[in-house]
Amino acid sequence: MYPDVQSLVPKEKFKISRVGVRNVVKPIQVIRDGLNVTLVTKIDIFVDLPPSKKGSDMSRNVEVISEIVEESIRKPCTGIENLALRIAKMVKEKHEYAKHAEVNLSADYFLRKKNPGGRTSIEKYKLLGSAIINSKEIRKMVGVEVTGMTACPCAMETVRAILKEKYGDDIIDRIPVPTHNQRNIATLMIEVPEGYEIEANDLIDIVEQSFSSPTYEILKRREEGELVLAAHENPKFVEDVVREILKRVVDKYVNLPGNSMVIARSESEESIHKHNAFAERITTMEELRK
Repeated sequence: MYPDVQSLVPKEKFKISRVGVRNVVKPIQVIRDGLNVTLVTKIDIFVDLPPSKKGSDMSRNVEVISEIVEESIRKPCTGIENLALRIAKMVKEKHEYAKHAEVNLSADYFLRKKNPGGRTSIEKYKLLGSAIINSKEIRKMVGVEVTGMTACPCAMETVRAILKEKYGDDIIDRIPVPTHNQRNIATLMIEVPEGYEIEANDLIDIVEQSFSSPTYEILKRREEGELVLAAHENPKFVEDVVREILKRVVDKYVNLPGNSMVIARSESEESIHKHNAFAERITTMEELRK
């Protein structure tokens, strides 16, 4: 028999809130629109560790992942959030000393989209799934990370004032004027209660409609100009993006229970600064409806 060092009593007897493995990458089979799709999935698994135990049994986490990969080949899962919950339940069973289990998943996801000129391209998004199990709750969430474009309203109005000084008011108030643009990365996650389903494609639509403009892989000259103009006709702060997302969530999910958690996040990679702009709201459906 080999020594079980993890089960020794530690010198300093403090509880550890989260211990586990991160960035385990595996192919997972899921069913999307009736088709089997392989998602190259990054998996993080955590449990808590009592003060009486020196270390966590890390290999058990990887064993669970291997079981899930094999299981998904025989029976593809129906959603990344359901997969996260399945892993969390299995992990908690294997770590009999744990009172808390947490799983976070992310995977690249591709959709066929038409740009403003009607040209089709394959656009990349990120699917997110998470699950938490403890003595108080079982919670699973589904989400997306989407890249779009914002145009700064503040710089736009400052430029407008400068142009008025130089050229007068005749036309300046009637057209969008130059401003700086940002690549905006927005995240939306919604809790999925038992008996409810939330389609990730719907979340992607909500987020894309909340930017100044979506972005596309393929744009010809005219299409590029039209997109830039559309973004300047719809300038937004990161705060505006978050609020637009929240409004669309309230309008879309009228039957979702009030205690369902919602996370909306917007981060702009600034073009004229060396820093990013960031906004976030963590709330519930009930709070949003109020």
